[in-house]
Amino acid sequence: MRRLIVTLLFLGTISIYAQKDSTNVVSKSSDQILDSVSVSKDSLALAKNDSIQNAILRKEGFKTAAQIDSLWLVEMYKSSLYDTVPFLIKDTEMMQFEEKLLTKEVLKERLAHLNSQTPFKIEYNPILENLINNYLKRRKRSLSKVMERAQYYFPMFEEHLDKYDLPLEIKYLAIVESALQPRIKSWAGAKGLWQFMYQTGKQYDLKVSSYVDERSDPIRATEAACQYLEDLYKIFGEWDLALAAYNSGPGNVTKAIRRSGGHRNYWNIRNYLPRETAGYVPAFYATLYLFEYKEEHDLFAASNKVAFFETDTVQVKRFISFEQIEKKVDVDIDLIRYLNPQYRLEIIPYVKDKEYVLTLPKDAIARFVENEAEIYAYIDAEEAKQEKPLPKYTEMGNRIRYKVKSGDYLGKIAKKYRVSVRKIKQWNNLRSNNLRIGQRLTIYPRNY
Repeated sequence: MRRLIVTLLFLGTISIYAQKDSTNVVSKSSDQILDSVSVSKDSLALAKNDSIQNAILRKEGFKTAAQIDSLWLVEMYKSSLYDTVPFLIKDTEMMQFEEKLLTKEVLKERLAHLNSQTPFKIEYNPILENLINNYLKRRKRSLSKVMERAQYYFPMFEEHLDKYDLPLEIKYLAIVESALQPRIKSWAGAKGLWQFMYQTGKQYDLKVSSYVDERSDPIRATEAACQYLEDLYKIFGEWDLALAAYNSGPGNVTKAIRRSGGHRNYWNIRNYLPRETAGYVPAFYATLYLFEYKEEHDLFAASNKVAFFETDTVQVKRFISFEQIEKKVDVDIDLIRYLNPQYRLEIIPYVKDKEYVLTLPKDAIARFVENEAEIYAYIDAEEAKQEKPLPKYTEMGNRIRYKVKSGDYLGKIAKKYRVSVRKIKQWNNLRSNNLRIGQRLTIYPRNY
């Protein structure tokens, strides 16, 4: 795992374990939780506008503040969005980083400029300064690959963020979460660009099957992340706190606000957050800075495979594999994998009432559409070559419905259709050999 993080992720504080369940907390009663964390009503008021709480109130009809506060606190803690993650670069290590590739004066000026353009509270502090210098010194080479992926994913992110009226800078959060690797999976089970746990994905309508994992679907997962971040902002009203809650859960952020004496600036509650979340938001700020000032630091993207605006989609009408697409559409299979990471077995299934799409460069999509009938005929021919089960191991589909006549009995009917009495009883859920005139029997006229 350590090798994977070092080689693939450029951020030392990358969180790839988002939304882990806290089952030990769930087992407590609401009163026990309230007693253990001593959350004030002022802290809980942060959640008053949240859609989950409103739904609870409408459904249950609670009237007292105590009932509301108690139930809401339980909801915050039992949510599968709750998470704790290892903090890979500690504050002490960052403070010991002495080589400065960026002067304090220049950094302060640039951070102030960024702060004037974003709703995030971007302010200079020694921890952020050392973190940025650390990345410039030790992670510069890895940034090139991440920036390559960003050329494809960022236009997609911005489109969805704009749809929800969210700050466009949130696109950098996916780098902190996954280094823009849609198939990456943490040891805790979080997966995808935005690192959703299985249960969290279900809450935001991300479906997982043997063939498809929508947590790895760039478009669907981005839509879910926007909805989740929108919910968190409704709770806290501050984007810095919403990001902290994305990592550690709203319960931990609420506790940090209370323990700090009611402060709502991230830097003022930072020391009261779990240690991994204490580095999560600085990692986001450092990433934002490095991308916004990449040219000043000679940071350049590697050549990208394809731009987002150069791709298109088509809904498949047939069970089809990546290998078959490669052969018939003449697209490199690595590019097919890159553009369709949600298909776990490199197969796009066909399921009634489901819309599974294939993403390819626009010219390849045109070839697919023009030759769709030929492609599906090719797949049929390929399947026809596969070995089929022998008839004696399958139940045939040419069933009949037999109407019992006077003089019929099970042995006579079984002999007529060359089947056993036991099978007739099994097919028709008969508990005895008794029949009645006019009764309908299902029979498969072949030996088994």
